[in-house]
Amino acid sequence: MPLYPTPHINASPDDFARTVLMPGDPMRAKFIAENFLQSPKLINNVRGVQGYTGCYDGARVSVMASGMGIPSIGIYSYELYNIFGVENIIRIGSAGALREDIRLRDIVIAMGASTNSRFSHQYGLAGSFAPICSYDMLRVCVDVASERKIPCHVGNILSSDTFYSDESGVPDGMKANDGWRKMGIMAIEMEAAGLYMTAAAAKKNALAICTISDHIITGEATTSAERETSFTQMIGLALETAKRLD
Repeated sequence: MPLYPTPHINASPDDFARTVLMPGDPMRAKFIAENFLQSPKLINNVRGVQGYTGCYDGARVSVMASGMGIPSIGIYSYELYNIFGVENIIRIGSAGALREDIRLRDIVIAMGASTNSRFSHQYGLAGSFAPICSYDMLRVCVDVASERKIPCHVGNILSSDTFYSDESGVPDGMKANDGWRKMGIMAIEMEAAGLYMTAAAAKKNALAICTISDHIITGEATTSAERETSFTQMIGLALETAKRLD
């Protein structure tokens, strides 16, 4: 018997392209489908997590939301890779900057994704796993950014399990983010490490591209409406990358 539909995705493997763009926000998935894809078709709306497949410049591309956090993207990416036959997932999301040289609305590409999550413990490893992206996807994405003269920061990000952290018991000068900054972490988000680990276990490909929506050092921030509709440079970069992977 087929393993689909699942409790989370009411679709069949033929409904999805080889590459899926995965924002966290279902409304951003809808925005991308309606404004960037030709002839988009709604293929999933279970729990309001909208998924679409259409064409971008002749290439078949899907876009579907992941929800927030590693557990959520872990579910959707696992099913896409292992049940629906998807080969490549590009996370496109927002992140908070941790370095002074990274500004609001800059793009960061996660070569690696450190995490404070215990997600990797399910694999029974005798040590620590370093979640990294697909080199082929990274190379294509950086090439596209260079051709389009889009400045990007490439390096290590942090996928955090907490958005609101209780640091009341941490001494001054030893806040949690200070250690990550010391180790060169560019920005904080909440999904990439889970995606990279799921891709590694499935022997599939993943890449996370994020736009800086707020700055943890300066306190600058974009609005929720801006995060939903204004990150067009990142979306174009991801779509062109997906086209070249087709």
